[in-house]
Amino acid sequence: MSRKFILLPVMAIALIFTSGCRTSLDGRNHAAVPFIKDSVQARYERPPLEIWKAAQDVLSYNGTLYSMDQLKSTLEASVNSTTVWVQVIPLDSRVTEVTIQTKTKAGGADRALAAELDKQIAIRLASGNLTPASRTSAN
Repeated sequence: MSRKFILLPVMAIALIFTSGCRTSLDGRNHAAVPFIKDSVQARYERPPLEIWKAAQDVLSYNGTLYSMDQLKSTLEASVNSTTVWVQVIPLDSRVTEVTIQTKTKAGGADRALAAELDKQIAIRLASGNLTPASRTSAN
């Protein structure tokens, strides 16, 4: 009988630590695994509009861009069944901060995808190529 009383609190504590909510960059709450870092941050010496355009292009190239909130400075897309948020915030007249947050369907984080998207944004900014990319089909 005492085993049941010990097992019940242990299961309740395990449930608390394995489920939870996270706030995304656009301010909405989503079910997610707590205590897991799910974002990557970078700073660039570029105007916010250049970074915004590069982020739009990278998200459109890799997946489906389905939300652009200019008031919150966030983009939302789906890349490989993972929801991705990109936030572009100017820190001062020269430096802009980019935060990329990911969430899988199971509520986990995909930091490798966030880092890859950040790298693609950086390459697009460094190359100066801000025109929309298109995927080539192999015949």
